[in-house]
Amino acid sequence: MSDKIECVVIGAGVVGLAIARQLALSGIETIVLEAADAIGTETSSRNSEVIHAGIYYPEGSLKARMCVQGRHMMYGYCEAHGVPHKRCGKLIVATTENELERLHALQSAALTNGVSDIVWLTRDEAIALEPELNCVAALHSPSTGIVDSHGFMLALQGDFEDAGGVIAFHSRVSGLKKSGETFDLSVQMADTDAPVHLSSRYVINAAGLSAVKVARLIEDLPEESIPSFYMTKGNYFRLNRRSPFTRLIYPIPPKGGLGTHITIDLGGGAKFGPDIEPIDEIDYAVDPRRAEIFYDAIRTYWPKLPDSSLSPDYAGIRPKVEMPGDAPQDFIIRDSEDHNLAGLINLFGIESPGLTASLALAEEIHKRLIRT
Repeated sequence: MSDKIECVVIGAGVVGLAIARQLALSGIETIVLEAADAIGTETSSRNSEVIHAGIYYPEGSLKARMCVQGRHMMYGYCEAHGVPHKRCGKLIVATTENELERLHALQSAALTNGVSDIVWLTRDEAIALEPELNCVAALHSPSTGIVDSHGFMLALQGDFEDAGGVIAFHSRVSGLKKSGETFDLSVQMADTDAPVHLSSRYVINAAGLSAVKVARLIEDLPEESIPSFYMTKGNYFRLNRRSPFTRLIYPIPPKGGLGTHITIDLGGGAKFGPDIEPIDEIDYAVDPRRAEIFYDAIRTYWPKLPDSSLSPDYAGIRPKVEMPGDAPQDFIIRDSEDHNLAGLINLFGIESPGLTASLALAEEIHKRLIRT
């Protein structure tokens, strides 16, 4: 079997769906290949569901630019499409005097990145907003929010399909090479013994946890254009009683993450996480014994957290391009300027704030694609 298509997007996570939607709406015939049996089954549906403001990321980085732009786009999109969301705001808290310098640095980074509504709060001002909070000062980010990530992905899928796009589930890429002006893809599908062959002018690798694996299948792709790959598991625990907080509460971020924070969901419940657990194989089980680490971390900013109030909830896995313990790296987008294969774009290390940045990343990919 063989078929021709203008563009293939590999991966039906939130970023793949956003890119496919953008391309289809611009008139590019697009198909999405997804190895799983549904959209967003990995990183996209196993996160905090936070709409980030754009506070933490280095000036000028893709993460900073895409997050700030994407946040504006996401709020507008959710309002226009009826996707459940809420601008609940968040507090980033310093719990000791030693953390104040880092809190000031976060405020400076936020303002540099264009997060103009960030506000410094004294201890009394923060506790007036959240009475059970323990802190010496805090930053208030009113533009941080939460979103129904699955509802958001369903809306993207609907837009994509309404524009003529098609998603092929149970479709795993097993080979990819450039042949003249097009790419030849071998695709193993669940209902066929022999691979299906596709010919496509453009290929977007947005496979998330499998992006590096897919890239290594591409003939003549320079090795130096493929980054190292690591996985970090983030476990979440559910608060099994009413939350005293109405906003998200974040500690000063440690290396490699944003800290064990409290997230309020749209149903009024609360969860804590993620922690940081380097792994070698995909495993979504949450070890109940890790709760001890959570209690210690949470009680730095919520001393009244009752015993036996946390229950294992779920885990997510991030596609990392830096070794555990190293400083977080930027999103990596590799196009023909990096590998000389016109029409091919690889996305690596698309983790937080990937959900927030998804619509902005889609615009960025579209711009890069049409200039090739």
